[in-house]
Amino acid sequence: MKIVALIGSPRKGNTFRACEEFREHLQKICNVEFEYLWLKDARIEPCKGCFVCFPKGEDKCPHRGDDVHVIEQKMLDADGVIFASPVYSMNVSGLMKTFIDRISYTGHRPRFFGKKAFFLVTTGLFGAGDVLKYMKTLAWAWGFECTGTAGLITPNGAVPRERAEKNTQLLKEGAQVFSAGLLRTTPRRPGVLDVIHFSMGRGNFSQMETVSPADYQYWKGQGWLSPDAKWFMDVPLNPLYRAIGRIVEWHAQRSCRKYVGLETCNSRWVEPEGERG
Repeated sequence: MKIVALIGSPRKGNTFRACEEFREHLQKICNVEFEYLWLKDARIEPCKGCFVCFPKGEDKCPHRGDDVHVIEQKMLDADGVIFASPVYSMNVSGLMKTFIDRISYTGHRPRFFGKKAFFLVTTGLFGAGDVLKYMKTLAWAWGFECTGTAGLITPNGAVPRERAEKNTQLLKEGAQVFSAGLLRTTPRRPGVLDVIHFSMGRGNFSQMETVSPADYQYWKGQGWLSPDAKWFMDVPLNPLYRAIGRIVEWHAQRSCRKYVGLETCNSRWVEPEGERG
């Protein structure tokens, strides 16, 4: 199995050492091949906020020629991805945040289904829980199955022995959870939040053929707009969750139609007189 570790640290410090220890624990459990992807060494231009990738597709991004899509492809080719970042100002590092911003279109067009994700953060004292929650939410929206976390306290300088032992235990436990996810070949059954997420997307993007053609065509191409589609993957679904999904989808369609109509009217209202036909 292939694992890529996405490293958001600008140096080979606590986060890298934690990843190395995690790799050692994991390789004692299952046969995995590791590749480190250092964001500090990649050419990743900051997002311009131009909004082009959502309606027109990521291939229209003005920074298309940098390394973002190379990294994305490596993630797609892997069986599992480790998201590793130090905690900076109660959030992920700037390197990690820039990468996250640049692939935000995957929240509209999720593609990492069947891939397992593990989340590792290091912090001097505070913020690990919030940063882990943030990364897990994003990866879930992108299609990952989130299988394990480790939030390590690594004070500046020498780590006290008791804390180092605690960190090692967290990494060992995380390796057990992650390996179990990697070795499980059957897709997980979706929970109610998974179904709500799918149903909201289906309701919205089914109405956006002209407003956001890239999103509409992607969902249509995946078969998710088909009347038979109940979730992103063809797996058994709790009938109650499906009923809730239908209600959510109906509300999303209704709200989106109102939004699209309002946007159309506004765009006509602000159109300069000289450009009207």
